[in-house]
Amino acid sequence: MRYSVVLLMLFGAALLEAVGDALMRLAVHGTTRDHRVAFLLAGMLVLAAYGYTVTAPLWDFGRLIGVYVAFFFVVAQLIAWLAFGQQPTISLLAGGTLIIAGGYIVSRG
Repeated sequence: MRYSVVLLMLFGAALLEAVGDALMRLAVHGTTRDHRVAFLLAGMLVLAAYGYTVTAPLWDFGRLIGVYVAFFFVVAQLIAWLAFGQQPTISLLAGGTLIIAGGYIVSRG
């Protein structure tokens, strides 16, 4: 599988996991029972799609996990900021820089 396709799939998986986590958070903190049930079902579907995305391909996931973690960090922080109003702190950005650098190093090793 081409590396660009793998990167796209890993980014898609990170997006699915972060969105699924956000939906589950909305389910837990929903204001009405109907909202909680709807977010729970949506979260379950999105997280199942994430699970399939990362396990179906035959790739060296151990080597690619660093890239995945970096993608997940970026996507999760964007969702936290845009959907939940949680702005990143300086320490979070500093740690995130290390996560992204680590993902790059691990992927090249």
